[in-house]
Amino acid sequence: MKLLLPITLAATLISSAFAQSPVLDAKINTIEGKETSLAEHKGKVILVVNTASKCGFTKQYAGLEALFESYKDKGLVVAGFPCNQFRGQEPGTNAEIAAFCTEKFGVTFPMYSKIEVNGADRHPLYTALAGEDSPFAGDIKWNFTKFLIGKDGEILGRFESKVTPDSPELKKAIEAALAAE
Repeated sequence: MKLLLPITLAATLISSAFAQSPVLDAKINTIEGKETSLAEHKGKVILVVNTASKCGFTKQYAGLEALFESYKDKGLVVAGFPCNQFRGQEPGTNAEIAAFCTEKFGVTFPMYSKIEVNGADRHPLYTALAGEDSPFAGDIKWNFTKFLIGKDGEILGRFESKVTPDSPELKKAIEAALAAE
């Protein structure tokens, strides 16, 4: 029995050492409705983007897909989160959004269920990304705001809507994150 306590303590310490970040731990649903979390992408660099189908920035879907195709074999995941909080620019159902993204832009990167990114009903993922404890705190200003998440689940950067997927600034940050151990 004396041996059990040290083993239990050691197991607790080891599991604490591998605790995930609030970004990776937040429960989310795929666009098909399956519950998951970004922890399924742990060890990869993740670009989280709030998206909309009827926005001036909607064309960024094509750039996000190109970015994903260019870097996915090196460990990048683009994660799209539809949001209807900005002038109702994402009114569709999850099924309609998925069809639009596939048919119009050939999106193959993971898309998730529609969520709220600001306000009282802000999704826990966005509380982790932009809440008061985030290094990049502050309300999301518009669709296609991007957060770069490191392999360990730490938030590395925030890029506002006008920073396009092909911008040197974003590509440089992604390449640095992919190169980090």
